[in-house]
Amino acid sequence: MDSLNGILAFVQVAETRSFSDAARQLGVSSSAVGKSVARMEQRLAVRLFHRSTRSVTLTAEGSLFLERCRRILAEIAAAELELADSRAAPRGKLRISLPLVSGLLMPVLTDFMHQYPDIELDVDFSDRMVDIVEEGFDAVVRTGEPADSRLVSRRLGGFQLVLVASPDYLSRRGVPEKPVDLLNHACLQHKFPSTGRFESWPLLGEALPELPATMICNTTEALLPVVQAGLGIACLPDFMVKAALQRGELQKVLEEFVEHQGAFRVIWPSSKYLAPKLRVFIDFLGERLFPVSGQ
Repeated sequence: MDSLNGILAFVQVAETRSFSDAARQLGVSSSAVGKSVARMEQRLAVRLFHRSTRSVTLTAEGSLFLERCRRILAEIAAAELELADSRAAPRGKLRISLPLVSGLLMPVLTDFMHQYPDIELDVDFSDRMVDIVEEGFDAVVRTGEPADSRLVSRRLGGFQLVLVASPDYLSRRGVPEKPVDLLNHACLQHKFPSTGRFESWPLLGEALPELPATMICNTTEALLPVVQAGLGIACLPDFMVKAALQRGELQKVLEEFVEHQGAFRVIWPSSKYLAPKLRVFIDFLGERLFPVSGQ
């Protein structure tokens, strides 16, 4: 405790350039401030101030020590604020960017809004690579690890891409037995809106020439009713087609030739202080988005 009091006294003297002014702000005597700083100098074995009858200035060592002390006091203030906030209900606006898979995310978001009615969600649905810090997002959900050192992330759960078609389509066009057979099928393709590039199908073996496309769409969700209608073969994430597979509306094809592992992550700017509204959002996604596959 004496060290903390010494830091407070030192910072006040450094900022006011006066022992008497520092004493007034701290509510103690000038001699008490002088003794506290002197004890610190003795403990550190350095002189922190140049003292004269007219002025008090920092030494080189004092200037270096001041920066450290300010960070220490800022950390203490942040810790006190965090503890105070933890006792209050999370509230305020939360600006988030989510991928174009609303069927996966919207049920979780609506549950979150019911549980935390004082948090206002400002949601941007997009697959583009946003600049989280520069664009002012509190958090984004994307696949893959962030490359920016200013960001941290938490894994929400894994998924796989699968090739699917309806039983009706396969009865009419035949079941492909190897990847090259896709060249004779109607392929429903996803194009990334941010780059205009087709999403490649994760097929093992030799690379195929461009697959024939009977529909090109900039969101995978729009392809689901098309493939269910028997209009082709699509490459979709397993969570999107799970229910249709269970109902027998779709079936997988070329399973032994498809190899893919993906993961969703929630990403946010790195900070030692995590606002309560952001902390509960991250925890809620982690618990609810992929409750079976987990972290």
